[in-house]
Amino acid sequence: MPKDHQTAFSERSLALTTGIGADGPGDAAQAGLPPEAGMATSPGGRRIAPLTGRQKAAILVRLLLDEGADLRLSDLPEEQQTALTEEIARMRLVDRETVSTVANEFVETLEQIGFSFSGGIEGALEVLGGRISPEAADLLKQRARAHGHANPWERIASAGADELIELLAAEADEVAAVVLSKMPASRAARLLGRMQGERARRVACAMPLTETIAPPVVARIGKALARQLDERPRPAFPAPPGERFGAILNETGAQIRESLLAELHDNDAQFAESVRRNIFTFAHLYERLNPRDVPKSLRDIGQDELITALTAALQAPDSPEAESAEFLMANMSQRLATALRDEIETRGRIKTREGEAAQNAVIANIRGLIDAGEIKLLDPDGEE
Repeated sequence: MPKDHQTAFSERSLALTTGIGADGPGDAAQAGLPPEAGMATSPGGRRIAPLTGRQKAAILVRLLLDEGADLRLSDLPEEQQTALTEEIARMRLVDRETVSTVANEFVETLEQIGFSFSGGIEGALEVLGGRISPEAADLLKQRARAHGHANPWERIASAGADELIELLAAEADEVAAVVLSKMPASRAARLLGRMQGERARRVACAMPLTETIAPPVVARIGKALARQLDERPRPAFPAPPGERFGAILNETGAQIRESLLAELHDNDAQFAESVRRNIFTFAHLYERLNPRDVPKSLRDIGQDELITALTAALQAPDSPEAESAEFLMANMSQRLATALRDEIETRGRIKTREGEAAQNAVIANIRGLIDAGEIKLLDPDGEE
């Protein structure tokens, strides 16, 4: 098989073209592809015995593996993986002309395909590219999970931290340990840190019990938790309260912000902490902005505005704002930093309101880069 066709080869094309999982020929037509052809006579004129879809798949997989193709057969459904493996186990000798005929038929069929759909609800939603409402997309995903056609752990992974903590609060420690085991380590660590001390200890002690849990049990746990998440009413606002109010306080002056946070802490310490974690101001730059992202973060800021922001910050030498100003200048080109320091020395006293406006402009530019996916803030604990 030519190398360019190997490059274009995919496990899904293999399944569609050869009818893996079916017992006889003609299955490609049922998949919406042209009927099988060319198996009666080889290119050399010799008669070739009819082959089933599984037999063709076994020959193709062996051929491609022998030629060094990297086939991720684990992406196929389990029943197709087992059917393919069983057929390979049954195969014995195959002559060269049969191999050549199967390969040519496969290539010809691929060349006739006009579209290749990825399959499943997730694939369909990706094709639609966000052109249907979030409510309709959620409904489709729920229906797919209800019929066992979607991965429930994807739904669980997409839930917010507060939502997961509330969901797991009603579950056994062993269930919480299973959920943490299915998460990326960094996210599992953050969820564990959000749990109460005693609860976190019990979940940690339950982790060894997950070693003997059978895969079907883990699947049932995922389906049950995803169903609970699906049954919750859709919130009126896309972001949680702490994130929304944190965004509001980002736009207020430092004095008003700190006063409100203090009052919030007295009334609802947990909500105040959630708000504080979502506040990102000039004072947080030195601990939240990755040093490598500093040049990109300042590229669209006017020099006069940047000088004003830095000068205002350095007027209080021991403040977090001053530390952020020093952080920015330490991670830009030294020639630019030297020029900025010369300008700062010649600037007079900056009014509080003028300084905050310039600093807010710097933060607004960084938020735009975050929304565009160009940079990513560090968490308060220093991790991305």
